[in-house]
Amino acid sequence: MDVNSANIEEIVKQVLSSMQGVSAPATATAAKPVGAVPKTARVAMLTALEKFELKEYPIPALGDDDILVKVEGCGVCGTDAHEFKRDPFSLIPVALGHEGTGEIVAMGKNVKKDSAGKDLHIGDKVVTCMIFKDNPDITMYDLNKQNVGGADVYGLIPDDDIHHNGWFADYIFVRKGSTIFNVSDLDLDSRILIEPCAVLIHAVERAKTTGILRFNSRVVVQGCGPIGLICIAVLRTMGIENIVAVDGDANRLAFAKEMGAENSVNFKDFKGIEALTEGVKNAFGGYLADFAFQCTGSPVGHANIYKFIRSGGGLCELGFFINGGDASINPHFDICAKEITTVGSWVYTLRDYATTFDFLKRAKAIGLPMEKLITHRFPLEQINEALQTNLSMQGLKIAVINK
Repeated sequence: MDVNSANIEEIVKQVLSSMQGVSAPATATAAKPVGAVPKTARVAMLTALEKFELKEYPIPALGDDDILVKVEGCGVCGTDAHEFKRDPFSLIPVALGHEGTGEIVAMGKNVKKDSAGKDLHIGDKVVTCMIFKDNPDITMYDLNKQNVGGADVYGLIPDDDIHHNGWFADYIFVRKGSTIFNVSDLDLDSRILIEPCAVLIHAVERAKTTGILRFNSRVVVQGCGPIGLICIAVLRTMGIENIVAVDGDANRLAFAKEMGAENSVNFKDFKGIEALTEGVKNAFGGYLADFAFQCTGSPVGHANIYKFIRSGGGLCELGFFINGGDASINPHFDICAKEITTVGSWVYTLRDYATTFDFLKRAKAIGLPMEKLITHRFPLEQINEALQTNLSMQGLKIAVINK
């Protein structure tokens, strides 16, 4: 082998880099070349209600436990839309975006594995879940499974001296104490859908704790936005086939059938809750549901859902990610007399997040069109248009894609 001075210099660089815990610079034969990291990068900063501005900030120096990720894409969540329109969390100014994914371009010497124990390297595709606070109960393999509601999440962090805190950006700075997962075996669309899908994995796991949700259960899913549609897909991958979707949009109900619902009910075709209940019963061949998932975030929707459930049945309420107002129910008729078992669901646990990766592979394997959930794609420069599209309820999942 002809080892010249140029070859020797390259070998020395690779050895020194590996000793420092950082992957070697890309060469002509590298499988995953990574470009030079810029000194500054853009962040879509929400500076006022319904107003993002693209701001240029220096990229901070990485510590030994930090990771820099080049953003490839990020979904627009309903939480982003609420913050964009009303700032209910009082975060402005804030870099939003928590359904994001991208490629590792730099990392500190202490970074070796992801939160599930999988090796991490420069060039790997990743997603984040949360930033740990001082709470030992939130762990990957805690069987008591506390959800992540008490943790910080990228895209919902008040602005600080790092600035690169949300996925609506060119780069995101993943700091020490964060959870991160190597998802290089998933395509970009699947990676963008991980976070919302984890919400439904968690909801179904909560539903299973009632002991009522079974293989042959009759299940009604009310609300066919992205959350309800993904709920149907999760149920279908579990082998549950007797699913009835309830919504007021014919196009969404048609898509619900593509995602695995056997029948659908358009509530606009019925006058009053009694007639609507009969419509749901007819869709199940004359029976009420064994179990229901309420995904609308509407107090009226919550009040109605009890009527669709048989005596001894179960309910998972997951539609209220923020305070959507009070619902009026009759505790005697709706809960006690029917002995309804109810669980609430909010966000997810770390284990649910990891389980989601397998769900997405299974959904693809059985032919569910998960990629069709992403109906609109915008460049970062059109972030305001992306949020307005979400607010106007055009399409389903809106995504911001970096070229």
